[in-house]
Amino acid sequence: MTGSRDVDGGRPTQPAPIVRPYGDTTGDGRVQLSFTLPVPFGTATERARAEGAAQQLAAKMGLDPAMVVHAKGMGPDYTFFIVYGRVSHLVDLSQVTVTEREFPLLSAAEVNLRIRTALGRKLVVVGACIGTDAHTVGIDAILNVKGHAGEKGLEYYREMRVVNLGSQVAVGDLVARAGAEHADAVLVSQVVTQRDAHLSNAREMAAAFRGAVGERPLLVVGGPRFDPAMAASLGVDKIFGKGTTPGEVASYLAHALAPATRGVLA
Repeated sequence: MTGSRDVDGGRPTQPAPIVRPYGDTTGDGRVQLSFTLPVPFGTATERARAEGAAQQLAAKMGLDPAMVVHAKGMGPDYTFFIVYGRVSHLVDLSQVTVTEREFPLLSAAEVNLRIRTALGRKLVVVGACIGTDAHTVGIDAILNVKGHAGEKGLEYYREMRVVNLGSQVAVGDLVARAGAEHADAVLVSQVVTQRDAHLSNAREMAAAFRGAVGERPLLVVGGPRFDPAMAASLGVDKIFGKGTTPGEVASYLAHALAPATRGVLA
C-alpha cells in the first residue's frame, strides 16, 4: 500500500500503520493460498469429498467465505488445491521489524583493496551444498564468475580464491577440505529441503567445525527457507535469505574478514 499525497499536493504521507489484504478491491481482505491434502481426486465422489475437505481447512484457517478455485490430483492419493477467500485479520505495520544490513555494499575494486590491504594475501572461500541437497543453483550463483542478477560471482574477485565443492557434500568432507585449503570462510547453500533439513544440516556443520582442529572459519549459510535472524541459534556467523546477490556476500566477507584501515573505505 502506498502513501497518499497531502491535500496541497505536497510530500506523500507515510503508509497507514494498519492494513488488510487486497484482492478485488482495496481493503477487501481477500487472499489466495495453496496446499496439498492426502486425499484422492479420482471419482466424482472423491472429488466432492476432496473439495469439501479443502473448504473445511480454509474455514478453520479463518477464510470466510472460502472458494476452491483449483483442484488437481497429485498421483492416486493426493490433491493440490488453490483456495480464494476473505480474512478478517489486520496487519499492524508498526509491529513489523526489519533487520538492517550492518555493512556497506562495496564495488569489486573496493572489496579487492580491503582484502589486499588487511590480509596481504587472497581470501580463501570454500563453498558447497551439504546433505542430500543436489541443487547447486544457489551456490553457483554466488561463487561462479557468471554470477547472478547482473553481478559477477566471487570467482571474479582477484583477491579471492574460491573452491566450489558442488552438491551433496558430507559435512565431514567439507570440514576436512576447508582445513586443507586454510579457508577463511565457508559458504553453504541449501535450496531444496524437507522436514527442516536445512536447519539440522546447518547445526551439524556448525558443531563439526567447533570440534575440528585449527581455527574455525567464518560460517555463512544461505537459501530461501532460512530466517536471517536465526544465525546465532544455528551456530553460524551469517545467514543470507532469498534474493541475495554476489556483491552482498563479497561485501560481507570484506566487512567480517578484512577490517577497513585508514585510507580504505569503511
